[in-house]
Amino acid sequence: GFALYPEHLAGADIPLPGRIIAVADVFDALTSDRPHRKRMSFDDAVALIKKGAGKQYDPEVVKAFLELVKSGDLSDPSA
Repeated sequence: GFALYPEHLAGADIPLPGRIIAVADVFDALTSDRPHRKRMSFDDAVALIKKGAGKQYDPEVVKAFLELVKSGDLSDPSA
């Protein structure tokens, strides 16, 4: 399951705001240029987060994230 360090919390023990921020933070990191790499495409970043549901990220938070993507409320910043 997913875990939060350094508190060593895992799964539902991680407060919901932290689980939401984890998904938002990784999406931002993946879709932003970094000094050591170019940004990932919007679709590739979404696919990577989807793949991590239940492993790295709360599956319910990922489900809500994917609903935002599908609804168009979260749009591709490079488009």
